Amino acid sequence: MPFRRYLPHYLMIAPFMVLFVVFFLYPILSGLYYSFHDWNGVRVPEFVGADNYSKIVASRDFSRAMGNLAAYIAITVPLGILAALGLALLVDSFTGRWSNFFRNAYFMPVVLPAFLAATIWRWIYAPNFGLLNTVLGWFGLPSVNFLNDTGTMLYALIAVDIWVSAGFNMVIILAGLKNIPTELYEAARLDGASRRQQLFHVTIPMLGPVLFFVLTYGLISAMQVFDKPWLLTGSSFTSYGGRRNALLFPVMDMMGRAFGGVKFGEAAAYGFLLTVAIVAVTGVMFGLRAWSERR
Repeated sequence: MPFRRYLPHYLMIAPFMVLFVVFFLYPILSGLYYSFHDWNGVRVPEFVGADNYSKIVASRDFSRAMGNLAAYIAITVPLGILAALGLALLVDSFTGRWSNFFRNAYFMPVVLPAFLAATIWRWIYAPNFGLLNTVLGWFGLPSVNFLNDTGTMLYALIAVDIWVSAGFNMVIILAGLKNIPTELYEAARLDGASRRQQLFHVTIPMLGPVLFFVLTYGLISAMQVFDKPWLLTGSSFTSYGGRRNALLFPVMDMMGRAFGGVKFGEAAAYGFLLTVAIVAVTGVMFGLRAWSERR
């Protein structure tokens, strides 16, 4: 019997399938179900069709969150990759213990808990005694409230995000650098290529798959940004987004609707919209990758 023949195989994948159903498939399907219902988490859900989706898309907070997210992605992702690439090239130029020292030093922010990283930067940005305002004072410049000024809040968040994520991306790119055959550089030098020409004609093309991974991961992570703006602005479930919602992002808006407004149906619809957006972006990235490889 085929079933008995493959029974050991089924038993081997059974634990994974159970975890997949419990922690992945069921949450998605239940979220989709509640997204079409008005539900406060206690009473029986009431079917409302697509009302939750229309309310979210029509809300001013959604427009503001999406605008903030677009600006955040447009600046953070490319700058983060450039910073990681620069750090990887710098660390790769060192040898021995100095290479290990700088690699560990730049990776350190990645392992810091989010609340600790936010605490460090809240002290750096503090308007009266913070490090940045102290430096500005040395040059006779006025104090800036970086986390309460709508003109600086987004850039303050971007600086924190690049500081935290650059170490992780650096390690990925550094691994890619180590896998580039040295023969390619020797051939380039024999042809008279300068360091700049080696960078653009050997290093970066050979890092293509690694940079694609870092770019895709960066886009997906940016679309789920939550903890850093939440902690930097001292948000709660009833007050979040900072001054004039300058740091309001989709996940924060979703959490606020769920636990602040007790609108779990709207929050489920919000989460499903974000899931579809992330899947769509990932699909576009892989499509572009396949298209570029066929050329």
